[in-house]
Order: sequence, then C-alpha cells, then structure tokens
Amino acid sequence: MTERLFEGADWDFRTLQRITDACEEVALKDLGLDVYPNQIEVITAEQMLDAYSSVGMPLFYKHWSFGKHFAFHEASYRKGLMGLAYEIVINSSPCISYLMEENTATMQTLVIAHAAFGHNHFFKNNYLFKQWTDADGILDYLDFAKNYVMQCEERYGRTEVERTLDAAHALMSHGIDRYPGKKKLDLRAEEKRAGRRRQHEEEVFNDLWRTVPAGKSKSRSTLSIERRRKLLGLPQENLLYFLEKSAPRLAPWQRELLRIVRHIAQYFYPQSQTKVMNEGTATYVHYRIMTQLHQQGRITDGNFLEFLGSHTNVVFQPEFDDPRFSGFNPYALGFAVMQDIERIVTSPEDEDREWFPDIAGKNDVMGVLRDVWANYRDESFIGQFLSPRLMRHFRMFHLHDDPEERAGIRVDAIHDERGFRRVRRELARQHDVGYIDANIEVVDVDLSGDRRLILHHHVIKGSQLNETDAKRVLQHLADLWTYDVALIEVDANDKVLREYVVSPRPIPAAVA
Repeated sequence: MTERLFEGADWDFRTLQRITDACEEVALKDLGLDVYPNQIEVITAEQMLDAYSSVGMPLFYKHWSFGKHFAFHEASYRKGLMGLAYEIVINSSPCISYLMEENTATMQTLVIAHAAFGHNHFFKNNYLFKQWTDADGILDYLDFAKNYVMQCEERYGRTEVERTLDAAHALMSHGIDRYPGKKKLDLRAEEKRAGRRRQHEEEVFNDLWRTVPAGKSKSRSTLSIERRRKLLGLPQENLLYFLEKSAPRLAPWQRELLRIVRHIAQYFYPQSQTKVMNEGTATYVHYRIMTQLHQQGRITDGNFLEFLGSHTNVVFQPEFDDPRFSGFNPYALGFAVMQDIERIVTSPEDEDREWFPDIAGKNDVMGVLRDVWANYRDESFIGQFLSPRLMRHFRMFHLHDDPEERAGIRVDAIHDERGFRRVRRELARQHDVGYIDANIEVVDVDLSGDRRLILHHHVIKGSQLNETDAKRVLQHLADLWTYDVALIEVDANDKVLREYVVSPRPIPAAVA
C-alpha cells in the first residue's frame, strides 16, 4: 500500500518536504516539466498582507503607498470581506514560493503543485520571460534597490525620495520597452554599473543641454527639428527612460531611482501579457498533479474533495448577468482552453480536425501543451486555440456598441462559422496590450524656447484618456521634467482631439 503524504489537516516541515518531493516526481516524470530550483517559505497572514501591498514582491523597497494598501487589505481581511491568496510566487532562480501557514496540508499540496511547478515551469520556458526577465539576477537587484532607496532617504530625506518615487510609480506603466533589444537585461551587471554610472553623471555635463542658448539673446541658433529629435532619441514611448536620460534638472540619485522603477516595471511586463496563460498553466498543472497523487493513494478521498472544493472556486466563471461578473476569469478561461486542447489532441471530433489540423489526434498532450506554454502569449493563445466547442460552452457572442450609431446595441457575431472566428478574434484583441494600453510617446521638446515637453496619445477607436487621471499623471511627469508638459490626443488621421498642458509644481527648497 502506498504511504500517505499526511494525515488530517496538520503539517510540519518534514511533511512539506514529502509533499514537494511527491509533486516533483509527478511534475518532472509524468508531465515532463522543466523548472528552476525551488525555494519554499512559510509566512503568516500578516506577512502575506505585507507581500500583497508590495505588488507581490516581499523583497521590495518601502514606499508609503504599500502601507496604504496594507491598511486597506488588512481591514478588509479582518472584517471577513476578502480572502487571501494561498501563495505568492516570484519569478526568480531559485523560484521562491511563499505559502501561508494557516493553509491545511491539502492546501499546501495544492499551492506547491500550482506555484512551485506550474508557475515555475511557465516562468522558465515562456519566450516572453526569456526575452524580458533575468531570473538569476532579480533577487540581488531587489536587494540592491531596497538598500539604495534607504541610503537615499538617509542622505536626501524621506520626503524628497518619496516625491521622486511617487512620480516614477505614476509613470510605471509607461516605463516599458515593448520590443526586445539586442542585449538581454542583466540585473547583476546593472547593480555593478550603478556606482560607476552615478560617478560619471556627477562629473560630466549633458552635451544636449549645452547646445541650448542661455538668456534671451536674439542671435541664438536653433537646432533643426530632425537633429533635435535625433539627439533626444525621439519619438520615445518609454517615458521613464526618456526622463532618466534627458530631464535637465534631475540629480544623479533621482535618475537611478527612475532606472530602478523602470527595471521593476520591465520585470512585470511579461506577466501582464500572459495572465490567462500563466494562471491557466499553473491551474492545469496542479489539477494533473493532485489527480495523480489521489490515484496513487498518496492523498485520501477527503483530501481530494477538499482540493476540488478550492479548485472549483478558483475556476468559477460567473454568468454575464451575475452581480459578481467582471469579465472572464483568467483561471477559468486558461484552464478550460488547456483542458480543451487535451481533448482535441486525444479525442478530436470532425469540427476539431477542421479547426486544429496540426494538433487534432496527435496523442501527445504534454508535448503540445509544453509547446503552447513556451511560444504563445494571451492574445495569440486565445486567437489560435479557442475552439467553437468552448465558445458554445461559455455561450460567447459579440455585441457591437458604437455611441455614434443610433441603432443601439447590435449582436454582431453568433454561433456560426463566421461568428466563431469573429468572437475569437475580438476576445484575443481584448488581451493584446498593444491594443488595450494607451499609446503615448514623447515626440518633441522646444529646446530653443520654453523647453515644453510634447507628447502624443494615439487614440484607438475613440478611446480617449480620462481627463482627471490624465492631468494627475501629467503633473508627475511635469514635476520630473521641471518645465511645462503638453499631451495632445490625436486620431488615426492625426486630427487633434484634445490637448492638456500642465506646469510643474515648485521644487521644495530642500531639493532645489
């Protein structure tokens, strides 16, 4: 008889080791997963709340906004208005999984399977994470960032440091390179270069600003538009990078803070493009591992029922008219598509053979899934593998709602050949960051005049910025630039739709 991994709900660290070894055996031998070394840490509910507030990064530097989030989450948790995540996992080598000590032994098994093997495999093998993240260097870089922020607070004052970080955090979603460069990010090298970079910046003068004439001389010469844009590297969509390199009055330590925030934003960039796939992969993997452990007799029927209760809650998809509905649950959608791929690979129908000729009947479930996990992101994953059968299961259809049309809302795609393709295309587009994220870039600077920074927002399908939010973020941008900032919203024909102009707030005497 196979030995049980545990009895009852209680566990100790030897139990966790047995659980991890059992999950690893299934993950590596049966599923063929390829993972980073695992590091599993057990934390309290309060520490989990603290990790929540630090954007899921327990090693992050301190900032007042994290404390605000902590207070909100803690109050909600104590009142019973919210639950806590069973785990938090960090994309690093070793892959760190934080487990909450209040979890039962069954839940610890679930989260180890989910995080330490599901997320871990996805982090290591998906092409976006390979392009954009440095799993070997992120932990050292977070430690460097935390210490650097503390040193700046001691040297320049907490208020001044928070002012810079506030602005950088407001621009964080616009501090990302969306296309891979020639060199992969090396965070350990970044940490070593930081000291040399600061010393260099303190010794040299920015050649670009040397070209700007001082005073109100009438004989001053102006740079040509092309030359000016070339010197500034324009157009530039990475606003934090532009400010770090070109803002005329930032101190070297402020530039380093912008650089730190920019690197952290880049670290999270792949996760924003793979929410459905990442959670779907981890959910599929934990379901396969837990099912296998139950079939082997290593967990009891009671343990498996406890697992199924939690799993069912995770993949629950509210109906469109349910008060809890807020779009598609990424766990539910990702898990459903992956289970459907398993069905297509092993037991295809005629419809599947027509829609998915490359994988239908291939009879290599894990080979197909490992290829999918490695080579797709949410948008392409949905656009390639969402089947008509699954669209019928979720009762999907497409509504056309154009405020400029007086006809009202129109059902634009139903369950026929053309409708399935339309629904799949539109749902995939909703997960395309290039389509849903605001396309804002710096296009020019009036160097010979008032040094106003000019940005364009290219509006897609009439989706303009919220005026209040736009002005609030522009204020942070103007504070870092220290001159006026203008944001112009333009349509596909470059017609100006709206323009914002914001002036910087006075620099406090302590920083001026």
